[in-house]
Amino acid sequence: QVRLLESGGGSIQAGGSLRLSCKASLTIRDYCMGWFRQAPGKEREGVSTIDRFDRRTYADPVKGRFTTSIDNAENTLYLQMNALKPEDTAMYYCAANFARCPSSDDLESWGNWGQGTQVTVSS
Repeated sequence: QVRLLESGGGSIQAGGSLRLSCKASLTIRDYCMGWFRQAPGKEREGVSTIDRFDRRTYADPVKGRFTTSIDNAENTLYLQMNALKPEDTAMYYCAANFARCPSSDDLESWGNWGQGTQVTVSS
């Protein structure tokens, strides 16, 4: 059974930085990995993806502020979040899909999800 465990969330003031981690019980290099977030009352949305070839995508609201990376030796996915804004407040989830990257809009096609870590940004 695939397990994804997020950590690193917390409460922070606007302008600050956080680094989220997602520890995977799989060979992360065989998977497309993604970060998603869900704010209260809103649908879950894609934040960033990274495929097996290190190609990254970012949602427009986070471009230039968030960076996704992978530590293959630790099978861990990271999301470095800088210049945080109150609108970044959400539950952040990591997801994995074997081999290919589904569309970030196609949540059901992502085969594996973590439980999430809360990020709260105050103004």
